[in-house]
Amino acid sequence: MIVPVKWTDEGVLMLDQRLLPAEEKWLVLRSYVEVADAIRNMVVRGAPAIGISAAYGLALGMKHFVGTSQTDMEDEFEYVADVLSKTRPTAINLFWAIERMRKTFQQAISEGKSVSEIKHILVEEAKRIHDEDIKAQEKIAEYGGRLIEDGSTVLTHCNAGALATGGVWGTALGVIRGAKHQGKKVAVIADETRPYLQGARLTAWELVKDEIPVTLITDNMAGYMMKTGKVQAVVVGADRIAANGDTANKIGTYTLAVLARENKIPFYVAAPLSTIDLNCATGNEIPIEQRNGREITHIRDIQLAPEGIQVSNPAFDVTPSEYISAIITEKGIARPPYEESLRKLFD
Repeated sequence: MIVPVKWTDEGVLMLDQRLLPAEEKWLVLRSYVEVADAIRNMVVRGAPAIGISAAYGLALGMKHFVGTSQTDMEDEFEYVADVLSKTRPTAINLFWAIERMRKTFQQAISEGKSVSEIKHILVEEAKRIHDEDIKAQEKIAEYGGRLIEDGSTVLTHCNAGALATGGVWGTALGVIRGAKHQGKKVAVIADETRPYLQGARLTAWELVKDEIPVTLITDNMAGYMMKTGKVQAVVVGADRIAANGDTANKIGTYTLAVLARENKIPFYVAAPLSTIDLNCATGNEIPIEQRNGREITHIRDIQLAPEGIQVSNPAFDVTPSEYISAIITEKGIARPPYEESLRKLFD
């Protein structure tokens, strides 16, 4: 069972995903600054996991608050929240988790709780966010697994497995695990997912551990695989879903959606409700993170491109809703028109 982030008395325990699959190394993060750095530098990644990590970072920051004044504690809370909110701009789960922790904090203040009581309340709320995410994944696996036909090969992009969430199931990989749990034979094609190679390093690692048949391909082989009948469905995760169903996910997702439509292959998005941003009308409003060009010019410390080359490195793209066959959540499956079906999930 893979659980990439955990709360301990010493601090937040994180599996360093930058080193996988060559090395399984756990880091103990003893301050909110270290948690923020871990999120920013992709020790942990994946929208649900980022949200959980941010909640733990807030709880850790407030655990180390040394004052006795509630006013000072409120100021410190907002400072810590601001630091964490500036780590990754695209994944809405980050901001959702911070806001949920803020509401819990403000309620405790309004009820006149002591500083020590508030610290405990925040830790318990962060743990609750983590537990709820794992339960949500299980439902996503159940609903999504029903969409996968027996004997299918599923193409997936990036890593939307246990490593990208609170652990155990995952979102996109949760659908695949759900199909297997339902007794279906299922295989996976994982594309490498340049430039950070989450598919090659992380998705393949998870599936090998689970003994689910997986074939690794380069990103530019996907069209060939679809056209030659080797893919029966595409399942991806999401970092933010707009109210109209437009979905931001790892760069290259839009390309796969276009190819899937051309080849009449269903294209599914799997994500918890915390990834849906009803305040964001369309994908045009989703901020796209621009990352360091070194991720493209180098693999680890090996330089691949000439010195001084200009680089563009958007970490995400947006897939228009008309390319998405269904959005799988813990509350059920949404289908077009998404403006209606997504809102109904929150009723």
